[in-house]
Amino acid sequence: MKTLVLIAHPNIDESRINKAWKEQLETVEGVTVHALYEKYSNGQIDVEKEQELLLKHDRIVFQFPLYWYSSPSLLKEWQDQVLTYGWAYGSTGKKLHGKRFMIATSAGGPSEAYQAGGYNHYSMSELLKPFQAMANLTGMIYEAPFTLHGVRVLSDNEIQQSAEALVERIQSKA
Repeated sequence: MKTLVLIAHPNIDESRINKAWKEQLETVEGVTVHALYEKYSNGQIDVEKEQELLLKHDRIVFQFPLYWYSSPSLLKEWQDQVLTYGWAYGSTGKKLHGKRFMIATSAGGPSEAYQAGGYNHYSMSELLKPFQAMANLTGMIYEAPFTLHGVRVLSDNEIQQSAEALVERIQSKA
């Protein structure tokens, strides 16, 4: 199964988590790593190229740090421009039907903060519902997200273990 990982991190070189995940994923056969902020630093998305890239893969992964309970803005812009009516959804928009979709996200707060009664009041599953709705609308099969909490306090070893776990998760679903 060919997997496309769309990374949306505006400062990947300064990231401990997403950078480690990216570097680990780049070593995996059958995985294409596509860093949106590196490719589109000017914000001008090549829609046709992005759609072609999607068509060449069986699974799409959105990788990003949780920013204000969602993704960094370029990923939303990518969705708005690339997932067009008649191509990704609508009566004739069936190009993504049957592809698998997964999110890989990191959050600064501990997992206890992401639940009813927790600091953030909502579970990670609730916060990621718009992405699940996107997968449903476009006919993709939504896979459970890969989430890493408490990233500000993780050791280098824990970060490396998370990168290996992400690769294992992607490969186990192949």
